[in-house]
Amino acid sequence: MYAVIETGGKQVRVQEGDIVFIEKLNAEAEETVNFDKVVALGGESGLKVGAPYVEGAAVTAKVLKNGKGKKITVFTYKPKKGEKRKMGHRQPYTQIQIESIKG
Repeated sequence: MYAVIETGGKQVRVQEGDIVFIEKLNAEAEETVNFDKVVALGGESGLKVGAPYVEGAAVTAKVLKNGKGKKITVFTYKPKKGEKRKMGHRQPYTQIQIESIKG
């Protein structure tokens, strides 16, 4: 069985036991989080799509860690003006492990 959940403005396809990197949540390591915004459920019985969410469906996950991604370099410039700017960015993330899918 798999589910498509919505978190952090993105949709992620998950199965039980998957380890997924998502947008940062306000949860500490080893905490349990519930995702009730389940967009779709799939399994042997077929696909069940919500409008916009599947009622009564939930995904439970355990937070493994919080961290920051690799640094990316952002360089902007305007030609012929002598204007340039170099910045770095590290996107924060939360690593979770899917424990159960109910639906």
